[in-house]
Amino acid sequence: MGTPVVTPVTTDVERSAIRKIAIRLVPFVALMFFVNFLDRTAVSFAEPNGMGEDLGLSAAQFGLASGVFFIGYILLEVPSNMALHRFGARRWLARIMVTWGIVSLLFTWVNSTEQLYALRFLLGVAEAGFFPGAILFLSQWVPARHRTRILALFYLAQPLTTVIGAPLAGLLINQHGSFLGLDGWRFMFLGVSVPAILLGVIAWFYLIDRPADAKWLTGEEKSWLTGALARENTEKTAGHGGREGLRAAFASGRVWVLALIYFGFIYGLYALAFFLPTIISGFEDQYGTHFSVMDKGLITAIPYLPAAIVLFFWSRHATRHGVRAWHVAGPAVVGGVSIPLALSMGSPTATVAVITVTACSIFAALPAFWSLPSRFLTGGAAAAGIALINTAGNVAGFAASYITGWLRDLSGSYYLPFFLVGGFMVLSAVLMVLLATRRGPTAPAPEQELITAGH
Repeated sequence: MGTPVVTPVTTDVERSAIRKIAIRLVPFVALMFFVNFLDRTAVSFAEPNGMGEDLGLSAAQFGLASGVFFIGYILLEVPSNMALHRFGARRWLARIMVTWGIVSLLFTWVNSTEQLYALRFLLGVAEAGFFPGAILFLSQWVPARHRTRILALFYLAQPLTTVIGAPLAGLLINQHGSFLGLDGWRFMFLGVSVPAILLGVIAWFYLIDRPADAKWLTGEEKSWLTGALARENTEKTAGHGGREGLRAAFASGRVWVLALIYFGFIYGLYALAFFLPTIISGFEDQYGTHFSVMDKGLITAIPYLPAAIVLFFWSRHATRHGVRAWHVAGPAVVGGVSIPLALSMGSPTATVAVITVTACSIFAALPAFWSLPSRFLTGGAAAAGIALINTAGNVAGFAASYITGWLRDLSGSYYLPFFLVGGFMVLSAVLMVLLATRRGPTAPAPEQELITAGH
């Protein structure tokens, strides 16, 4: 049995403050995340719709082009998040969005594999720190007991990116030759890049770094938020800043275990994100079907709408009952078992149905997972720790992209690479259970963490 969760009484001031944050900040940051994920995965829609043929890409080359993005991201992620902690989220997130929008715009005129590699690398450099910075920013606005719900609302943007973005990409690709004579896939890059630049400019004026500076909060709401957050920070075990915070994060066994758990989830996420459109295009040869560009976009979106719904209700349960090991480990097992089975189905409908189960599993666990690091890290250590964990995810993004494409070329199918995806996700489940049950330097202490192994 786990430690029972005692639910504190929620006051009117607390409810009002959290509701205002959920309305004023979360949708805008989620919109930034929506555009961010759409820009980094746009190549997955471009490759089977003209880019792969025009640039002469093999599956391994496409995997490398998809994955090299994460190398640039990895190199600058921790420094970028430390800079955000120093200069403030408003300035730094706005800077990130404008620079990645400019780089993304240049994909419109890419003409060779080498140029594609270079721009994907630069896109990662430009985007470095956005996701962990957004997580850190929201964590600095809400106390731990509300964090899972707030992060779930933010994380809804990721599956919805594909629900909305895949048909949108199909619509843009269909505008072949309608603007400056651009190929459809080139026009798509143009269409998804401009919003990033515009949002970056707006973010500079719209975001606020601290609750104390929010004019839309009452004096009572500001006092409650700053007091609750300050009390939490004094109770955390790694409240360091600057270089001490960096050392504290890198010396934490919990941070490294969480990084490995996250690796497994993100390996599965990006194996699907980058190769699902190509797999759907392959249905034509495999099953003798025919889909238009718009049809392919709509089919690609199918797994992600149920994933968004499951994410919302799973996170709601975790918020109400406290984050438990099975909130993360359970979905990891389901996803790990389902994804190798997807390609063994006998029809496009059955294949997409099983992939839907995998997508639901991955997205259900992520908001609960991201509520954990900020419960025992604060200040510079939180910035460094969250960035370090997300760096492991970016390593997984590179590995999933390149290894999946390489194994596809080597074996002639996606069976082998998807079995590897399943193995990594099951490993994440095992590590989550071990982290929750072990009482030692790498395990969360009951008084510091809400995560337990029991029910």
